[in-house]
Amino acid sequence: QVQLDESGGGLVQAGGSLRLSCAASGRTFSTNCMGWFRQAPGKEREIVAVITWSGRTYYTDSVKGRFTISRDNAKNTVYLQMNSLKPEDTAVYYCAASSTRALSYYSDDYNYWGQGTQVTVSS
Repeated sequence: QVQLDESGGGLVQAGGSLRLSCAASGRTFSTNCMGWFRQAPGKEREIVAVITWSGRTYYTDSVKGRFTISRDNAKNTVYLQMNSLKPEDTAVYYCAASSTRALSYYSDDYNYWGQGTQVTVSS
């Protein structure tokens, strides 16, 4: 059974940092594009960052320069380092694995999802 387990969420003050981890089990995703998405209350799910097997990355404009996505293929794990957090970053963050190698920021291309981890940034 394939599972993506996120961890690292929590409550932090504005300007603080958190590091999210996503550990995959059940199969290897070393050649798949992996991504982080988020959904705030009353809003649609949106892309945050993605990374291909080769390390190519994409970030949504609102997090550029503050968030860094990385992966450790040997550990089948993806990370999201979040710095200079803002209250508008408050959301449930989801890890996802794409069905392909190609970089994609469309949620429809991702067919494995974690359960989500809450990130709350207080002002």
